[in-house]
Amino acid sequence: MEQASTPPYLFGDLLALARLSWIRQMAARLGEHGYPDYRRSDAAALRLLRRGPVPVGRLGAGLGVTRQAARKIADGLVQRDFARTERDAHDSRVLNVVLTAAGTSYAQAVTEVIQALNREFGQRVDPAQLAAADAVLRAVFAGDSALQDAAAAIRPPRTPVPPRPSGPAPAGA
Repeated sequence: MEQASTPPYLFGDLLALARLSWIRQMAARLGEHGYPDYRRSDAAALRLLRRGPVPVGRLGAGLGVTRQAARKIADGLVQRDFARTERDAHDSRVLNVVLTAAGTSYAQAVTEVIQALNREFGQRVDPAQLAAADAVLRAVFAGDSALQDAAAAIRPPRTPVPPRPSGPAPAGA
């Protein structure tokens, strides 16, 4: 007699849906803050640019995209008045991307929305579940040293220390 086949667990599909949900929630909340044109690349790009001017090539490396793709991202920010480009003062071959005042405000809004979503998610699941999810997501990076390095900079969630039992110590302890 043949055993019934069990369909494989579609972890990647679930992960992709979770990412899509996160992006939709980001877009909706940023729209409520007066930023109706959120793009998927905005959060990572703005967080890099908040530190100061970034050459287009380094922006691409930081986002894990080609220089050409980074230029498109920068152009999108420039078109929406969140950034400007300027030649580097020390090397005119280098094109830096710099946040405008509007871009700095947008970056702040993005950071606040991300913090709120992280906080709310952390309240919807128990700390042990959050720690298990963190471990699973880090396992996805196995074999990709660049992503493992980036993930290493993200602090894992704190797991609560179980309370010590009160009362007398068990016999034989």
